[in-house]
Amino acid sequence: MNTDYIKRANQVIASTYKRFPVVFERGRGCTLWDTEGGEYTDFVAGIAVCNLGHASPEIVRALSRQADTLFHVSNLFYSIPQIELAEKLIEKSFADKVFFCNSGAEANEAAIKLARKNFFDRGEYDRWRIVAMDQSFHGRTFATLSATGQKKVREGFEPILEGFDFVPFNDIEKLEAAVTDKTCAVIVEPVQGEGGVRCGDANFLKQVRKLCTEKGVMLIFDEIQTGIGRTGKLFAYEHFGVEPDIMTLAKALGNGLPIGAMLAKDEAALAFTPGTHASTFGGTPVITAAALEVLKLIEGENILEYCNRTGRYFKDRLLELKEKHPVIEEVRGIGLMLGMKLSKNGAPVVDACMERGFLINCTQENVLRFVPPLVISAEEIDNLIQCLDTVLPMLEKEGYC
Repeated sequence: MNTDYIKRANQVIASTYKRFPVVFERGRGCTLWDTEGGEYTDFVAGIAVCNLGHASPEIVRALSRQADTLFHVSNLFYSIPQIELAEKLIEKSFADKVFFCNSGAEANEAAIKLARKNFFDRGEYDRWRIVAMDQSFHGRTFATLSATGQKKVREGFEPILEGFDFVPFNDIEKLEAAVTDKTCAVIVEPVQGEGGVRCGDANFLKQVRKLCTEKGVMLIFDEIQTGIGRTGKLFAYEHFGVEPDIMTLAKALGNGLPIGAMLAKDEAALAFTPGTHASTFGGTPVITAAALEVLKLIEGENILEYCNRTGRYFKDRLLELKEKHPVIEEVRGIGLMLGMKLSKNGAPVVDACMERGFLINCTQENVLRFVPPLVISAEEIDNLIQCLDTVLPMLEKEGYC
């Protein structure tokens, strides 16, 4: 049955993804089932999206209640779930205002526009450049791929948009040199996900905040992947004792439903006035009702505490593997956003794990990325560790890549 669906899909769906030969039809918690009855433990979670697992009964109920009441009205009008979600995000963060959209790329587009518009409104028309990090990933629209520090993302779409400068991640000296009187913002991921699960150094991020304040430059934190509990805090910036001026969210905010959000302090948000930016489907009642339930569940069920505890356990188990397998160069990450860097291509490990009923991900060709639902159990982690312990020796064989 999988084969039939895959054949049909290849005839009608654009080939923008290299898809694995499996068709999923249902999920519950941390488990997915395909059309042939195959069962998989999910350590991908839609790439850090389904933080509360698949088919969460509470989110399903919240979604159903709202769908039975009001699906959509234009943002020319107000709706209660949108107001309540914005209030909750502001209560839990540094921000004063929220702009809702549909994805992480759209949230980053809004942040880029907001930063530039601030300086335009001040009459500083030459301040429109943005400094981003090497190996960063901010999206695939023209503005966000232009802000992305990975050549492979931009290749084939040149010329990219002008106005973005790049420096090495965690290098404050290079950043200081790159920030000029033409710079309006610095954009940083506190943890680079697509860049190989590389954590921002706490001292670096504090120095970035200090530099931006001294130079009058806006600091944007892209928390598309790190936000909503992934790192053991609701927002990753909380780990580092710094606050941005603007922050972007998406992915786990909707637990699988399409939503993005740009949060900003009042002094930054003032530049967005009626007509400067908009989104037809940004913050619709159904989606915001579900996202509000996500935040309530994370708070009410002590998900952050559980994520911290489980993340430490998972990392310790990965470090045990590192002691046994020379092919593992490094284990890194925070909370349940973990990476295992290999000395060889990691794609065969991903394939071998899937054959054994475990879904994992590989980024930067040799970094295995583990971003399971935050409700993953120690037993499910142990089962994956046992699988990796069996699979990794394959890479250690001479000539295997």
